[in-house]
Amino acid sequence: MVSPELEQSQAFDEQLVELANRGDQAAFRHLYDRYHLKIFRLVGSMVGSPDDAWDIVQEAFVRAFRALKSFKGQSSFYTWLYRIALNATTDFRRKQARRRQNHPTQSLSDLEAGGRQIAAPEGESPDSALYRKELAELVRRALDTLSEDHRQVMVLREINGLSYGEIAEVTGASLGTVMSRLHYARRKVAEVLRRWNVPGPEGQ
Repeated sequence: MVSPELEQSQAFDEQLVELANRGDQAAFRHLYDRYHLKIFRLVGSMVGSPDDAWDIVQEAFVRAFRALKSFKGQSSFYTWLYRIALNATTDFRRKQARRRQNHPTQSLSDLEAGGRQIAAPEGESPDSALYRKELAELVRRALDTLSEDHRQVMVLREINGLSYGEIAEVTGASLGTVMSRLHYARRKVAEVLRRWNVPGPEGQ
């Protein structure tokens, strides 16, 4: 019987990786069960479509399985997996961008015009499910005004709750670069959201 403490530890992940590398399919399935929802949250916040997000999650785990023997435990398994998922997401977004070459990314002014449409109807609480859904879409669109590097650190920190050190491991950037990118990303997203009188993440 595995203790709850061990089951939450990096050592347990490493044990599962070792078993999976020996051909234990159940061990890799356990890793999938432990992390697929976290990876889905990461990917979904960057691509929007749940169907696309699940496709990328599956692709990330396929890549992880194929590269499993390269995992040496120098970082935690989940930051290693996050890095793979981030790369899979970046590849997907690049393919999308190539398909939409004739449809340029919306400018801040375009987004501002669209953002005005999501104000909560008069008499309706901002806590309503519809408003929350529209607000989430607005935040995602604001994130889309960032570069790939800035979007990644913002999503990893604000949506997935990773520490600065973990973000540095996932992205391969220095700690100072992570902090600089995050500061810039927060400021730019807050700038967009303020145009719609929506509280932004700046200063968090």
